[in-house]
Amino acid sequence: MSDENHPICSAKGCRAAAVWVLAWNNPKLHTPERRKTWLACEEHREHLSQFLGVRGFLKDVVTLAAWESRDPAGPADDGPTPGTGAGGDAA
Repeated sequence: MSDENHPICSAKGCRAAAVWVLAWNNPKLHTPERRKTWLACEEHREHLSQFLGVRGFLKDVVTLAAWESRDPAGPADDGPTPGTGAGGDAA
């Protein structure tokens, strides 16, 4: 489980602490440099990556620590989206 101050996994119904950031973009909706993000725990990283990958949306998978320490002048993003039930049925 995670506490209220630690980001949680974006998989539907998961409340585990996030360890990974999945950076993605939908080319039909977003400019090429824009990055949306989902967070993933160890258990859901592969499933969420596959969900985005088969759609051609997945751009990068990095640890949460690496994402938080990245250069703020890098690609535009909307910040991690915790606990949103990412991908509808992507649980």
